[in-house]
Amino acid sequence: MEEGPQIVTKSGEVVEVMDGSDIMELVENDKVFSNFVDHKFRDLDRDCDGHLSVKELQPAVADIGAALGLPPQGTSADSDHIYAEVLSEFTHGLKRDPIVILRIDGEDLLEFIESPSFEPEMMSIFSEIDIPNGSLTDYINKAFEKLTVDKGMPPVLDSWVTSNIITPALQSCGVSQEKPVSQDVFLPEFKKVSETVAQRLKEHPVIVAHSENTFDGTGVRRLLSNKFELEKTLDTTVKTMPKDQNGKISKDCVRLALDFLASAAGLPPLGAVYQIDEVIAESCKMLDMDDGKLVKEEEFKKILTELLGSIMLQLEGNPISVSTNSVVHEPLASASTLLQPLSM
Repeated sequence: MEEGPQIVTKSGEVVEVMDGSDIMELVENDKVFSNFVDHKFRDLDRDCDGHLSVKELQPAVADIGAALGLPPQGTSADSDHIYAEVLSEFTHGLKRDPIVILRIDGEDLLEFIESPSFEPEMMSIFSEIDIPNGSLTDYINKAFEKLTVDKGMPPVLDSWVTSNIITPALQSCGVSQEKPVSQDVFLPEFKKVSETVAQRLKEHPVIVAHSENTFDGTGVRRLLSNKFELEKTLDTTVKTMPKDQNGKISKDCVRLALDFLASAAGLPPLGAVYQIDEVIAESCKMLDMDDGKLVKEEEFKKILTELLGSIMLQLEGNPISVSTNSVVHEPLASASTLLQPLSM
């Protein structure tokens, strides 16, 4: 690489300035970055289980920093700060919303296909699918959407997975669009396509970030039990609410206020998880929150506290689990070795 921008200090020392250009060039080159990530995954996955634990991930910060041109840790206060901030944010994110990195290579899918549970589970999935005038391809695509990473399927709605895994498998198997869709036709055709998908995943493994979160009211209870934190959160929330000339707040602002304090109560933002939105709507209905009345600040805080209590009880009785799967890497080349740094 060519040397980056340099400055001369008052003492005459020449210092190189890191402007991020090396990082951007690596990240923006899909092929190079793809191979880089694939190599790092294999290197860090010490127990070869297809998962990266927090312990296995920790060295990645230092390794990637070095690959991107940062000085080694301990040699520069500025770069050490960058390392610390990245590691802190990364580990904080794992604690807040645990993420498992999965390397999906077709083995789990093949195991599912060959298991005794394959046919009964796929029969159940087929019975749930209702596509008026849908073709066999439509039904097969919808069935793949219902398979999770636990069965060895990456998220099918991801465009890369669709175009590089699912569509070629369908074409390779010559799925007929003319056959009437029935259970007897669907099962053998789906199995044939699934086996081809497993083979393509073996040739083109897909790396997926998988996260699971369960909302069971614990975060709400923690906030409600801490009187100081609760009062502080409510005061901050109330200050952001629109008020009339008498300083009163409309009860129509309850959802806005709840969205403002959601993170403090361990709840997702409004609109992020529809099951939670339904719980909130039910609580608002039970407590008659939508009458549009104007109330004083203290009354508004009392209303919010009652609403949080109602939400907590509902979630404790019926916890809501949500999982998210995102493709973070799609190997586009067969080589898995780390390519040399780009020449500038």
